[in-house]
Amino acid sequence: MKKSILPILILLTITSVVFSQELWTLERCIEYALSNNIQVKQQELNVRVNEVNLLQSKMDALPTININGNHSYSFGLVTNYLTNTKEALNTQATSFSVSTSLPIYNGFQLTNTRKQNHFDLKASVADVEKVKNNIALTIASLYLQILYQQELVEIAKRQVELSTMQLERTKVLVSAGSLPEGNLYEVEALVASDEFQLVNAQNQLNLSYLNLTQLLELKSTEGFQIAKPLIPLVDSIKLVSETPSQIFSVAEGIMPQVQSARYKLQSSELGLKIAKGGLQPRLSLGANYNSGAQYRIQDGYTFDGDPFITQIKNNASKSVGLSLSIPIFNGLSARNRVTTAKIGLMNAQLALESERNALYKDIQQAYADAIAAEKKMQASLKSKAASEESFRYTQNRFNLGLVTALDFTSAKNKLAQAETDLLQAKYELIFKTKILEFYKGLPLKL
Repeated sequence: MKKSILPILILLTITSVVFSQELWTLERCIEYALSNNIQVKQQELNVRVNEVNLLQSKMDALPTININGNHSYSFGLVTNYLTNTKEALNTQATSFSVSTSLPIYNGFQLTNTRKQNHFDLKASVADVEKVKNNIALTIASLYLQILYQQELVEIAKRQVELSTMQLERTKVLVSAGSLPEGNLYEVEALVASDEFQLVNAQNQLNLSYLNLTQLLELKSTEGFQIAKPLIPLVDSIKLVSETPSQIFSVAEGIMPQVQSARYKLQSSELGLKIAKGGLQPRLSLGANYNSGAQYRIQDGYTFDGDPFITQIKNNASKSVGLSLSIPIFNGLSARNRVTTAKIGLMNAQLALESERNALYKDIQQAYADAIAAEKKMQASLKSKAASEESFRYTQNRFNLGLVTALDFTSAKNKLAQAETDLLQAKYELIFKTKILEFYKGLPLKL
């Protein structure tokens, strides 16, 4: 038994370790967030509500059928069903009715309400997509932030390694009498400073992981690691060729925030028609069937009267008729609803224009940021190359005792800053380019 259980436990342990080390790609993060985010679930519930409203508006055009029944005991003066006169009797009576009603004309309110609910449903579906897009963009930003912080950690590690190597070299030179002992203390301080910067970079990386896992609704960051995609080289990152106007011409037709505003505008147009329909007459067709039975209660609670079925047949009455209602004066409530609907329509028109303007501004901003990042990246490339040459030159002179440790530290910090600026510009350009591609309808992926 022990021999058979041991391999199973080993297999389960290995499987658990492999699963815990499974890397999260950007696509997986987005898919997981869209499946578990609370905001998305709330918006999807709104879709279900609008589906019910649309179904109800379709059912409202069908005839209504109702059955009513009543059974009562009367003591004293009652109406005799047989003679249709008032008599002092103790009776029990059963009555029921079946009624139906069918709307024929009501100012097309039912038709317009059904159409309005249809657009409300489409708007709610677009709102779900809007929330999903916002979450996807946020996840992409946090994902790239982690990649950026990871490279900053690597830069900080290289700085620590470089300072440590310089410390060892300085110790040798000081021991040989080539450098004063004060240089050793200054390099030791530089190593401590670089180690401090490494700790800060690692803390920022941990914080970036925390932000992403919180958005994914994960309980802990333990075991969570993102997959590092193949990031293109700096020289190969290209800005999209289309202008903001060209991108906007595509985006306004596919972005859900504009689609939602457009559907809501169409809904408001139908809302105005519905309100105007309240000023028109209403015509409906109705039919009724009524019947009942009555028994006289004698002493000892014995019952006297014709059989139940016979009374139901004899007392039956049927009616069919048309009902017409013409609104004349109702406290201006109908006209006020029309005025309110007009205001709602104007508000929906402004909302659509606002969404279009906001989308165009977002595209303009992303395009401007991408151009700025591209220029900054080119400048950072030159700065990095110059800083590398300056640092090598200063390092050689420091080893010969021709410059102070302060000069060495300054050259080293300039190189680190140039590498950081280049890294920041690279990821800024990648993110803004992905946003512009996203507005063109391309999925977010690395």
